[in-house]
Amino acid sequence: MKFSNKAKAFAIAAVIAISTATPAQAVDLTGSGASFVDPLLQSCKAGFNKSSNHSYVYTSTGSGTGKKNADAKIGDFWFSDSAHTATTKRSTVFHAPIIAAPIAVLVNLPAKKDIYLSSTTIAKIFAGEITKWNDPAIVADNNRSVTTTVYRKDASGNVAKDKKGNPIVLRTQTKRTYYTLPNMPIKVVFRADGSGTSNNFTKWLNGVAPTVWTKPANDAFTTAFPGNINDPQNIGRIVGANQSQGIATLAAKTPYSITYAEKNWGDAYGLRSAYVSNAAGNFTFPDSAATSAFLGEASQDANGIVSYNYGTKVAGAYTLGIVSYMLVETEYADKSRGAAVKQLAEYILSADCSGLDAKAGYIVISGTFLAKAKELLAKMNK
Repeated sequence: MKFSNKAKAFAIAAVIAISTATPAQAVDLTGSGASFVDPLLQSCKAGFNKSSNHSYVYTSTGSGTGKKNADAKIGDFWFSDSAHTATTKRSTVFHAPIIAAPIAVLVNLPAKKDIYLSSTTIAKIFAGEITKWNDPAIVADNNRSVTTTVYRKDASGNVAKDKKGNPIVLRTQTKRTYYTLPNMPIKVVFRADGSGTSNNFTKWLNGVAPTVWTKPANDAFTTAFPGNINDPQNIGRIVGANQSQGIATLAAKTPYSITYAEKNWGDAYGLRSAYVSNAAGNFTFPDSAATSAFLGEASQDANGIVSYNYGTKVAGAYTLGIVSYMLVETEYADKSRGAAVKQLAEYILSADCSGLDAKAGYIVISGTFLAKAKELLAKMNK
């Protein structure tokens, strides 16, 4: 069979039109949930679109809303920094631990100096027991010899590990610190909305200082608060704001304040991250290396839910590291949509996600975490 020149021209035009048109399988996804992961998700949008042709919109609403939206099938995927164990969780939804990062204790102090806070001191500050910056406990934390651990890092800035998966220590160093703390009240800023960050932070407080922070973890900071948050001495001094950006904004506007959020939010709003003590007696900074050292001591159950070892004696472990869960469907009614969500999860796990730059504070999932994430993602969209 032969084609005329005119027919050939039409055929060529058709090929060009098909090759330049947007593929029919392109999917626009919607997600919601934890604000902790929002900076990473926003930074990875362009790369994901380029590699897959799919796009997504993510609304930073807090882990509590992410769980509720997963229950109600609102959107395509959801993030939560705390495990969704409520009876409302649908059986087809599971946890994929695919993002890790440190929660930083952030301060707004006039002096541009490193600040060191023991875990017990932090618990007493957020519990309302320590109310001034020149309290003897804070003075003692910052006028002493402190030991820090320096890890070897790979080309991406993440901690390098040996064949057994242990962080490789370059050196341990000790220095003398001096800090004249101001005689000013401490303004505590907490997450007012349902928050996985609050859940992890209060779990850590209860784990490292159980005699101070006597209540168990909760997505609601006020529920986990060990005393009476409405006590007259706390009114106006311990205040809340919604979402990570909200508390970072409020803390940045409030001199002598302290709060907790993913380190990225502190960097964006000019807040200083504290060095925090661990069970080995060292002070560690919320960077990817120290957080990786801590998460290497964590364990996971069959559903991907992580348990942390706050008492680890790994010298350089930053014990306020967390894993954020992507809540995804096992069964998507729309298979093309489910396939696009799976591609997104795999993209975030890969080094191609630009937000995984170590300087941003997020950590590339590796080792047993990566194996578990891949195992769970393989169950998607059956």
